[in-house]
Amino acid sequence: MNILDKIVAEKVQEVALHKAAKSIDDLTKMELFERKTFSLKEAILNGDNSKIIAEYKRQSPSKGIINGSAKVEEVTKAYTENGAACLSVLTDYPFFGGTMEDLGKARFNQIPILRKDFMVDSYQVYEAKAIGADVILLIAACLTPQKVKELTNVAHDLGLEVLLELYTEDELDCYYDEVDLVGVNNRNLKTFEVNIENSIRLLNKLPKEKPGIAESGIDNPQVVMELKNAGFKGFLMGEHFMKTNNPGQAFVNYVNELKSLENAH
Repeated sequence: MNILDKIVAEKVQEVALHKAAKSIDDLTKMELFERKTFSLKEAILNGDNSKIIAEYKRQSPSKGIINGSAKVEEVTKAYTENGAACLSVLTDYPFFGGTMEDLGKARFNQIPILRKDFMVDSYQVYEAKAIGADVILLIAACLTPQKVKELTNVAHDLGLEVLLELYTEDELDCYYDEVDLVGVNNRNLKTFEVNIENSIRLLNKLPKEKPGIAESGIDNPQVVMELKNAGFKGFLMGEHFMKTNNPGQAFVNYVNELKSLENAH
């Protein structure tokens, strides 16, 4: 079993436990379920921001603990105040050390929040809405085209947007015209190797009208410029900031460096 298969197997069991503890009906009665959501698509295409989806992530299967001490409230506040287009908050505990409470703690920020998790069941979409998310991530590598369609439709019924993540050309079958944004992962979720060229190659095979988001393994601002020139509209980054003692300050420094590069061009 590769890492992704292990995560999904565990996720199926986790969802069963969550369903037993709280029904969809219970989720719809939660306070945040009725809130009006923010649009990530709008923030990426028309917002005056860095176009970075800034991630709060404690650990990963490939790197182990990245940052075990940074507070979610402090980090996400710094991201928001310094031009993040969106926050991404991991809610997977066994492999990434994230919780749904983390997303709830970040919700005071008035920008879109992506629930970063392995979505395998429509129950999790209701859960995402109930904890204050605006966007869900659907990972093609662990879903069928039918499942992508089903989860996208549920998300839209609840007022959530969908970021569909692809890694290989084979996964283009999972592309569904109704998704709001398409992410191309530079990291192979089965081996965790990173290859930036992968993003550029796959983006060219996708409809131009969908905002493309480059994900994972982005550290050098020069790489963001390269990806922008290739047609990407947004960039999901976390580890580069989280591995420092002060992720918020690391984000500020990065955005300033990016601005200098843009002005130079």
